[in-house]
Amino acid sequence: MEDLLSVCEKRFEPEKVELLKKAIDFAKSVHAEQKRESGEPYYIHPEAVALILVNLEMDADTVIAGLLHDTVEDGKDITVELLAEKFGSDIASMVSGVTKLTKSNLSNMINKEDRQAENLRRMFLSIARDVRVVIIKLADRLHNMRTLEYCNREKRIRKAKETLEVYAPLADRFGMGAIKCELEDTSFSYLMPDEFKRLQALIAPKQEERLLLLNDAQKKIEAELKANGIDCEISGRRKHIYSIYRKLNNKKCSINEIYDLVALRVIVGTVRDCYTVLGIIHQLWKPMPGRFKDYIAMPKTNMYRSLHTTLFSDRGMPFEVQIRTWEMHRTAEYGIAAHWMYKEGRTEASDLSENIAWLRQLVDYDNEADSSKEYVANVRQDFFSDYVFALTPKGDIIDLPIGSTPVDFAYRIHTNVGNHIHHALVGNSMVKLDYKLKTNDVVTIVTSPTSEPNINWLSFVKTSQAKSKIKQWFKKANVEENIARGRDMFAEAARRQGYKLADITKPEYSAAVVKKLNFNTIEDAYAAIGFGGITTSALLHPLLQEVASIRKQAALEAQQAAAAGTGDTELASTDPTGRPVRIIGMDGEMQFHFCHCCMPLPGDRIIGYVTRGRGVSIHKASCTNAQALLRDAERIVDVEWVNTASTQFLATICVKAHDRDSLLLDVSKALISLNISLKQLNTQTLPDGGGVLFTMTFEVNNVGQLDTIIGSIRKVEGIIDVTREK
Repeated sequence: MEDLLSVCEKRFEPEKVELLKKAIDFAKSVHAEQKRESGEPYYIHPEAVALILVNLEMDADTVIAGLLHDTVEDGKDITVELLAEKFGSDIASMVSGVTKLTKSNLSNMINKEDRQAENLRRMFLSIARDVRVVIIKLADRLHNMRTLEYCNREKRIRKAKETLEVYAPLADRFGMGAIKCELEDTSFSYLMPDEFKRLQALIAPKQEERLLLLNDAQKKIEAELKANGIDCEISGRRKHIYSIYRKLNNKKCSINEIYDLVALRVIVGTVRDCYTVLGIIHQLWKPMPGRFKDYIAMPKTNMYRSLHTTLFSDRGMPFEVQIRTWEMHRTAEYGIAAHWMYKEGRTEASDLSENIAWLRQLVDYDNEADSSKEYVANVRQDFFSDYVFALTPKGDIIDLPIGSTPVDFAYRIHTNVGNHIHHALVGNSMVKLDYKLKTNDVVTIVTSPTSEPNINWLSFVKTSQAKSKIKQWFKKANVEENIARGRDMFAEAARRQGYKLADITKPEYSAAVVKKLNFNTIEDAYAAIGFGGITTSALLHPLLQEVASIRKQAALEAQQAAAAGTGDTELASTDPTGRPVRIIGMDGEMQFHFCHCCMPLPGDRIIGYVTRGRGVSIHKASCTNAQALLRDAERIVDVEWVNTASTQFLATICVKAHDRDSLLLDVSKALISLNISLKQLNTQTLPDGGGVLFTMTFEVNNVGQLDTIIGSIRKVEGIIDVTREK
């Protein structure tokens, strides 16, 4: 810890240094018995995280929180409350924000995906409360990725995938370019090592020539700027590998069509100098048309500011020049962390709260999501995916997921703008509301007090924010209209499957289904359908299953009553135990079981075979295994069917058919019409256009009922063959 102390003693006040020493001793004691997968003492990890935070010039509390970030998660009997008592509530709150859920917290989350979603949700909400949490988390992930080689392959792949999907986009969103690039390249090297090496080899042949080009250009620019009295610092940079990979795949271009494989960065003192340098450089080389970007006048949403221009070099090879001030450079490299680098009174420091105003929406998203998975999916979709950058008429940039529309744009500005959008202009031209926005589109939203959302908007809006606001509108706007609309939609969906609304919505059918869907009445479910809260199938499918189940039970009871009333000897009990099979000549309590190799049904000829420790195995007489057992005549016993009227048996059929739309739906309708519900379904597509094959398992009373089912399915259009599998 000496390195950490020596750096911090120069930066922080004495009382903070003393608190840091206390944290060092505490972290060492908590992690004393723990080892990293490299075999090294565990506490070198929190020390490394703290050093990364020091290099980012973070405040003392953040550095101490980084040092303690694993103590609650990995320490015995260490709580956030204990940390607050020892180190203060500010530090304890940040540690809590980066702490994963403990095992006790996860008792209700068996699914691994649910646990991960809830951990990400907690992290996002913690970031919304204190943005320093994301800086600690990224420093933590950065050091873990630097030492990923010591983990087993499964963990390397899992961590690299998570980093590429979650943490690198987080770094990008918060403008932390240096960390983002390192996370992406490291993850890429583990996930796609062959592609990583291929790209390195692809770049290598002309790399020396590119670097010579940069060296010549750098000398030329330095001399020209010195002659004009402009102080500057110039350095070269190579485009990182993952960025090249994405550009090659997204734009379907060749390596020779990427013009920023190498670039020069010119760093000067003022914004005025930036534009002066741009003019000088454009006098030295011709700029490439369409390749100039002014991110100073129009900063990116992650606070990035710079001038970019691509030039035709003297060697005939294009190269890029980026021009920025020192303030802009720190923000480009460290993003949100650069806020803590700015000294008091520095006028060029951007207002932090304005630049990350979108963070406040993370809390709103949590209020609108039904689960952690939905919340995380919504946040990643709206804030950490690939963007288009559209502009307001005043030049403000609105970043939206690719595929977003003017309606998404309107709701991102304000809920009332979205709710009352009348039409939209892109440039000076009116566009449809489902128009897909492009980067640099200037969008004007025209509103009207009488305009209201349209339920059809849900079919084309992209952002979860817009979808949620539209649903909220219809949920609150007019309950009676929602119920009527939803009932009509549901009745139409039922009609398409051959059912009348009145027949399947009787209370005995609908009550349990409605309760499972968390509604009080069927009208509440209709209202949800009406405002887009649920789909018609979300109600119809479980309702049809309930109808089939209740009708099946009623038919079974009627059959039993008829048997009792007629004295039918085939259905009446002939075995006092009430079991469906009688073993002739043996004690009625002798154990038996039906063999899965043939799954016999009442009506099949059966034989019994005495097994060791499992009683009697019941086989179909035609079963291949039974034929082999007949050689051991001493263990063969006679068995017969009895008491089968109230017993259900599993049966499996194999269906081969030509593939077509609604095939499975039509087969399901055939089963429902016979009061049969599926227990298991497996499907596969046959090669070379051979159609589809699926196996279906359900309960039947006997062979006769199974034959009826097979005959009914054979009548469905497109069926080639139906056979009993066992």
